[in-house]
Amino acid sequence: MQKLLLKDREIYTELPAFVMGIVNVTPDSFWAESRGGAEHAMELIRQGADIIDIGAESTRPGSAYVSAEEELSRIIPVIQEIRRTSDIPISVDTRKKSVMEKAVECGADILNDISALEDDPDMARFCASSGIPVILMHKRGTPVNMQANGVYTDAFSEVNSYLEDRSEYAIKNGISADKIIVDPGIGFGKDLDANIALIKDAGKLCSGKYPVLMALSRKSCIGLMTGREVQDRLSGTLAADLLAVMSGASMVRVHDVKETVDTLQILRYIKG
Repeated sequence: MQKLLLKDREIYTELPAFVMGIVNVTPDSFWAESRGGAEHAMELIRQGADIIDIGAESTRPGSAYVSAEEELSRIIPVIQEIRRTSDIPISVDTRKKSVMEKAVECGADILNDISALEDDPDMARFCASSGIPVILMHKRGTPVNMQANGVYTDAFSEVNSYLEDRSEYAIKNGISADKIIVDPGIGFGKDLDANIALIKDAGKLCSGKYPVLMALSRKSCIGLMTGREVQDRLSGTLAADLLAVMSGASMVRVHDVKETVDTLQILRYIKG
């Protein structure tokens, strides 16, 4: 069983890991099937998602950041619509305190920050005061240039050191240690060898002090390993997610919720 402490409640799953379903309120996310709004979110809930992750700023390689106003106009109506019928935990993928503040006001529960609280100096204090969990991710550069520098001498060591530092920063700014989740940032400024090293040792990040989120779904590293285009990467994604969970990851962020739930059910029954 996995558990996660939110602002005002604790959630559980009998599966070996939480399943976070992706809803991209964007016109340019790399997997078109993830684009949509509340209707798409409700379908992922029906398929068994434990958490819905909403993003309004594409972070695919080469993408540009958008304004806070644009993010808000995309995200807030979706949160409000979901909250009319569901209390499922909602994660918001943003780097901006102004966006997260309004999202929490409308019912969001978790911050998913690809900048690990670096891009907005007010974000950490807001998260501390509101009591929400934070997902801290490692990356190099920005989506525009991150793929230009993906080679590491020791990928695991460097990513681990960064996540340790950002977790310490979060704690110093008042965020409780039991509200921290770390994400090695698969595909964000990393070559294939770096991605593989991080998948293999997922559970060892930060010495296992914090839950680990793995976001592998249909990414280019799956394509490199399988030789498949994005539309044909489901099987590869399921295999990689399964191995990541067996290596210690406690949350997977996915486009294909139903298939991921089935895969983790098999692991639950066979491994116990």
